[in-house]
Amino acid sequence: MIARGLGLHTSRVDVSDDGQKLAPEWAEVGNNVCGILRGFRDASAVAQHFVKAGWSSRSSSWHDYEVETSWCQLEVAPADGPDVLLNGVVDPQRFDELDGVLRRSGLRYSLELYEGDDLLVRETQA
Repeated sequence: MIARGLGLHTSRVDVSDDGQKLAPEWAEVGNNVCGILRGFRDASAVAQHFVKAGWSSRSSSWHDYEVETSWCQLEVAPADGPDVLLNGVVDPQRFDELDGVLRRSGLRYSLELYEGDDLLVRETQA
C-alpha cells in the first residue's frame, strides 16, 4: 500500500490474497479444529506466519484474522492475556500438515481435532 502524497511505502504482511480459497466441501463441515498459540498478544503476527507459508489472510475484525488454504480455514483471535486462539475447519486427513505449518514456524501451541458431536480424535502440541 502506498501512502499518497507522502512518498512512503508500507506493506501489510499479515494480509494476502495469494493463497487458495477453502474448498466448498470443507465450508459445510463446521468447526472441527481449535487451538491456542502461546506467547503471542497480536493475531497479526500469527497471520504473518500463515502468509509466509502461502496461505491467504484477511482482517476479520479490529484484532482478528481469517487465514485459509484449500483444505483449512482458521479464525485467529487474541485471547485475554498473552495467547492467540485458533478455531475453524480442517480436512481431517491434513491435520498433520496444519501441525507442520505451526511447527515449522517455531510456534508454541496446542491443537485439537474434533469429529461429529465434539468427539476429540487428535491432539498435538509443541
